[in-house]
Amino acid sequence: MRGTQYLYSGEDEKMIKEVTIWAVLLFVMITLANYLRRPEPASAQLPLETIQLVHGNRYRLQKGKPLVIHFWTTWCPACKLETDNIERLSKKYNVLTIAVNSGSDEKVKEYLKQRDLTFRVLNDREGVWAKKFSVEAFPVTFFYDSQGKLQFIEVGYTTTAGLLARMAFIE
Repeated sequence: MRGTQYLYSGEDEKMIKEVTIWAVLLFVMITLANYLRRPEPASAQLPLETIQLVHGNRYRLQKGKPLVIHFWTTWCPACKLETDNIERLSKKYNVLTIAVNSGSDEKVKEYLKQRDLTFRVLNDREGVWAKKFSVEAFPVTFFYDSQGKLQFIEVGYTTTAGLLARMAFIE
């Protein structure tokens, strides 16, 4: 039995080439924009303190194992897309998320409940923590090693694979 052979026309090849060029340009532009929006925190060292989480329990930032600090908002479309990735990461690693300018504790808890999210959340109602970390765009993810030293900052949406790769590198 003879197989069917599909031959691309010159027009098909031009279209594929054009789509590929535009995809590469889009990727480069997004990467550049994220780099330019990257926060420059005053210190590369993790601020060690105890904080009150949205569900009422207290959490101590400490050295000893890697930590991810993820800044997000309830009104950010990219943050909404990324929540499942952060949830998966939080099942395997030490993750603290900070909801910035997202309303009351009750509003943030409702947001978490509607999406079945269980990661730790600090409600940064006034943006104090965002200022401390120089965060101006969302989402932003900080990766600290076990010594509390900042290793990576990711601005914008990151896949689960990207998050896990960063953590594998600093472990």
